[in-house]
Amino acid sequence: MHQSPAGLCVGLPESQHSCGSGRVRRQRSNSRFRSGFTVLELLVTCGIIGTLVSLILPAVGSAREAARQLQCKNQLKQIGIAIHCYHDTAGCLPAGWQFESTQKSLYGWSVPLLPYLEQRAVYEIVDRNQILAHPFNLSARQTSLAGFLCPSDIFDPTFILYEEQPAGGAGAAIMELPTASYVGVYGTVEADDGMPPPPGDGALVYAQTIRFRDLQRGLSNTAVVGERTMAMVPSTWLGVDLAGEDAACRVTGSSMTSPNCKLCDECEFSSRHPGGTSFLFGDGHVRFISVSIDTKTFQQLARRSDQ
Repeated sequence: MHQSPAGLCVGLPESQHSCGSGRVRRQRSNSRFRSGFTVLELLVTCGIIGTLVSLILPAVGSAREAARQLQCKNQLKQIGIAIHCYHDTAGCLPAGWQFESTQKSLYGWSVPLLPYLEQRAVYEIVDRNQILAHPFNLSARQTSLAGFLCPSDIFDPTFILYEEQPAGGAGAAIMELPTASYVGVYGTVEADDGMPPPPGDGALVYAQTIRFRDLQRGLSNTAVVGERTMAMVPSTWLGVDLAGEDAACRVTGSSMTSPNCKLCDECEFSSRHPGGTSFLFGDGHVRFISVSIDTKTFQQLARRSDQ
């Protein structure tokens, strides 16, 4: 046996070679085998990833909801600033709603606030001297305002208002209206309980001139605006046709039991925030009211005077 100058084995049968391509092939085969994962390793890895995901996702969801809730509160604060600006100019709070001359439709408290919310252009396409169905108001009826929409709610930019049916059920479609998440505090009675409506004991009511000095319990203790989720009943910043379902409750709300009450009247306050609902108070601060609040206390916060 001798070696060639290249160092290759010569003179031995191929099966006896101690070097050469066979050993290289075995080394490569062993290398390929060691680079993979066993089934056990894959299961352990998947288990670790699943555990991490289960820990991270709730935290991410909570952080997102906290951000949405903060944005909602900021939007209510902007409405509070607009209310104070309006009061400084007009000497009173805006009415819960205003009828046009035929009293076939009403315009909500939000409309006169639009110039103070940097929405002068929208304010100018609303004619409160005409019925809401007038062609001039078509653009307004299709205008969704982000500042009136809670980011935590699930909503459509607009909704269809249907006729009120005495026997219940949906009547004919009347018109399309822009959605809103915030309604004025009418007090502890239902604004849509008859026409003329019952006198409201809250801050934003119909046919009464309410001033800050009329909030006898103090501005910081009187709720002025609160949330309502679209899942309860779609509300609007604009106004409604009086023939529509729950007409006055589309722009105002009532504090009768507690926030987020699932079996309560559709005119009450609610939100998709877990554990409660945000309210704007007369002094401009926003408070998150828990679902566990005592009913009597909740009602008192909605009244403008001690009763």
